[in-house]
Amino acid sequence: MNRQEFIPVSEKVDQLARTIIDSAFQVHRELGPGLLESVYQSCLCYELSSRKIKFEQEIVLPIKYKKLLLESGLRLDLLIEKSIIVELKSVEKILPIHEAQILTYLKITGCRLGLIINFNEVRIKSGIKRLVL
Repeated sequence: MNRQEFIPVSEKVDQLARTIIDSAFQVHRELGPGLLESVYQSCLCYELSSRKIKFEQEIVLPIKYKKLLLESGLRLDLLIEKSIIVELKSVEKILPIHEAQILTYLKITGCRLGLIINFNEVRIKSGIKRLVL
């Protein structure tokens, strides 16, 4: 296990993360693996909306470099209630570069909790990675 998984977050954020994961389970139960990431994102957004969870999608994330603010082309898949970053995947497996990506997003935004959800798994549980900064 990664040491980051043991760093606590607030109970409210932790409960919100459980709701997000439950929503992802629901989407995966309905659709299964093998579709495009964009399909899963649309369905997950529907689930979150139906649960009255506030979120933003495809957030443009500028990079601060020295004294400059640069348009970087980075986009957050989902920012949930301004506290959790969710990066969606539909890939063979979660790679270290995916983890590095979300850790960078956490550093840039100041959020503490990130979730990588890979829908391209037979069991969605195997495709969920929780990272805490």
